[in-house]
Amino acid sequence: MTNSLKLSLAASAVLALAAGNALTGTAVAAEGAKEKCYGVALKGKNDCAAGPGTSCAGTSTVDYQGNAWKYVAKGSCEKMGGTLTAHKGNAKPAPKKG
Repeated sequence: MTNSLKLSLAASAVLALAAGNALTGTAVAAEGAKEKCYGVALKGKNDCAAGPGTSCAGTSTVDYQGNAWKYVAKGSCEKMGGTLTAHKGNAKPAPKKG
């Protein structure tokens, strides 16, 4: 295989992965019934974008990592003790009453 063919195949693979990731994000956003909830995912169970030192889904290093998020039903994140923005630490979420 020539180098240009190898580069072409590699570029095609990267574009296909990027398109797949974009479609996944679009599908979740189109659903409209989900939100990113930080600090509720267990170790290795986050959905994506866990911040510096991690790359994506399944990369959180501790339970309840404050910069790792999980998709949850819209309106339920803060009720279960998570936050809608990244935060420091990894304290176990405390569900809110009411």
